[in-house]
Amino acid sequence: MRIYEQLLDQEQVYTPQMLLKMAYIHEGLQQYTQSMKYLQLYYSKHPSRSVLRKMEEVGLEQQLEGYTYTDWDFFKTQFYKYYTQILNGLVFLAALGLFIMLLRWRKKLYIRPYTKVIFFVYLVFIFYFANFLTLGKQGIIQSTNVPIMAGPSAGAALIASVGIGHKVDILGEEDIWYRIEWNDQTAYIRKNNLLLLPHPLNN
Repeated sequence: MRIYEQLLDQEQVYTPQMLLKMAYIHEGLQQYTQSMKYLQLYYSKHPSRSVLRKMEEVGLEQQLEGYTYTDWDFFKTQFYKYYTQILNGLVFLAALGLFIMLLRWRKKLYIRPYTKVIFFVYLVFIFYFANFLTLGKQGIIQSTNVPIMAGPSAGAALIASVGIGHKVDILGEEDIWYRIEWNDQTAYIRKNNLLLLPHPLNN
């Protein structure tokens, strides 16, 4: 494990098999936050349903929140897996549309104004898709007895006090707080209590 951690943290070198071994070792040591971290890192490079189901299995065994596998997770898996192909297809259609418009312009054919507007909006969408699109950030609670608050303040109402290993969806951030979803309601948690998970689109 020390060799693996040195390769990953200091040299940024790893293989998919190494990440799975690191997750397995931490699971054996009952260090589920780290185990889920390495499974998520593996998933960020190789999105697959089997990894999501493994995380769901461990989550259920340890009674951890946030690991239930849903149809939305399946959709995101497929989206991440084919993200490059989808982006290439969108760019190809944009290039084809530009070629047709230039051809009509050279032939002095009329191009309707709404066609230009639609094409411009399409280009803006591609720019957003390539640079800013995200299907949500997640994090794992990495401390014990972490307070989940109703507002971004230590004086806000306490919703729950939770332990290590739970996974939450991050909705936003305010100063030293993350706005999260907890039991179908909006809540807040201090940033230093949450381990951000790597995102499949940030490779």
